[in-house]
Amino acid sequence: MILYGVFTFLVLFSSCDNIFAPGVDNSSEASILTDQKTVEGLFQNFKYAYTFKDTAVYGNLLNEDFIFIYRDYESGFDVSWDRPTEMRTTNGLFQSAQKLEIVWNNIVFQGGDSLIQNVKRSFNLTITFNPSDITRINGFVDMNIIRSSTENVWKIQRWRDESF
Repeated sequence: MILYGVFTFLVLFSSCDNIFAPGVDNSSEASILTDQKTVEGLFQNFKYAYTFKDTAVYGNLLNEDFIFIYRDYESGFDVSWDRPTEMRTTNGLFQSAQKLEIVWNNIVFQGGDSLIQNVKRSFNLTITFNPSDITRINGFVDMNIIRSSTENVWKIQRWRDESF
């Protein structure tokens, strides 16, 4: 009899909804990430990666043979690094910043075809390390983005930072 009571208790309570933990409505579930099969989708996912400091999303933006280039104005020459160095550098930025905000402005130039594009675009980046240490960078990116077929997502192959 006691076993029957315990069984009845378990059946009744396992079939009931917990009023203190209502279910999640997944009917309108929408991802913040966008379709990286479009150029604008790549830039929106870049913004997401910076906003949420998400290295997994950021890594998915970079092609395996990725190269980053910037001009060292003090020494007078270009400096470049590969994908692993970019991932370490970006992870360091994500770890040290309290908040990152990037605004992608209008595309200044875009050319290419359905598999290779060159995109030049201005941006505003605000890096908040702490309330008294905020860095603002306004600049341009010159990116070559590629994909192996129109069914694949765009990835950044070369990024030249043209910030001053």
